[in-house]
Amino acid sequence: MHAFTKLTVSEFRLLLREPVLAFFGLLFPALLVAILGSIPVMREPSPEIGGLRVIDLYVPIALVLSIASLGLQGMPQILGTYRERGVLRRMATTPASPVMMLGAQVTTAALTSIGAGLLALLVGRIAFDVSFPRSPFVYLVSFLLCAAAVFAIGLFVAAVAPSGKAANGIGMALFFPLMFFAGLWTPREAMPGWLQRIGELTPVGAGQAAIQAASVGDWPPPQCVIALLAYLGIFSYGAVKFFRWS
Repeated sequence: MHAFTKLTVSEFRLLLREPVLAFFGLLFPALLVAILGSIPVMREPSPEIGGLRVIDLYVPIALVLSIASLGLQGMPQILGTYRERGVLRRMATTPASPVMMLGAQVTTAALTSIGAGLLALLVGRIAFDVSFPRSPFVYLVSFLLCAAAVFAIGLFVAAVAPSGKAANGIGMALFFPLMFFAGLWTPREAMPGWLQRIGELTPVGAGQAAIQAASVGDWPPPQCVIALLAYLGIFSYGAVKFFRWS
């Protein structure tokens, strides 16, 4: 446990030293809420989305954005670069195991995304009167389940990518279409029903739907929970199974 803690602290420090990852993973979600909330039309209730305001929907989207930035871009790039530079090969001679290394990455990303989520929630509440989640426990569980599923995918990419550039390319190719289904460009609630149903089968779309449901006091849709658990189980197994030191 002591070795795992030291490894996690080291990885967290390295993450904070990467300005791009630190910005998009920790600060950008709150900045996105601040920018969108500053647009008057975003603060007006809309009957097309059940009387909610667009800014009310974008707080959960901002949380998912942090998760996706860290899970699909940050972790794969970091671990791929480690493999490319021989860092992982040298670690193979130490007590650090693949599970310990992957666990440290997940813990680092989880703590960062939780911090980003709290910042986004506070900005939304203080600046634009966005309500805090009506079901805080379900909200937290939905957030963590979404993070776990997305991080599992990111770790699988990191486990098999031969270099940092390859991992970053794969992560980017996944990030943008998946964030579309999370409602980054058009809120999911404003999408056609068939497109929403497709989105609920994706990790970030299912995560956003679960978090949004908890924010208004509802239970996450069962199909979203099942999808997230499936992604978590399949890609976690694949990440550990196919992890290579070099």
